[in-house]
Amino acid sequence: MDVAEQTLLEKIKQLPPQRIAEVEDFIDFLRIREDEHRFTRAAAKTSEASFAAVWDNDEDAAYDRC
Repeated sequence: MDVAEQTLLEKIKQLPPQRIAEVEDFIDFLRIREDEHRFTRAAAKTSEASFAAVWDNDEDAAYDRC
């Protein structure tokens, strides 16, 4: 365990139980949000090849240069 983790745990231990529950809820929120961002990035990466033919064409090239 590194110093930052140890410091964070010490701070959490000093909180009353009600606040610890709030911290846990916030951590869960952050994890869900990170999972959603990861999923969105993966979906975008997966769809790049499918959209390449639509995005990369001579008709739209003029817009790409702007």
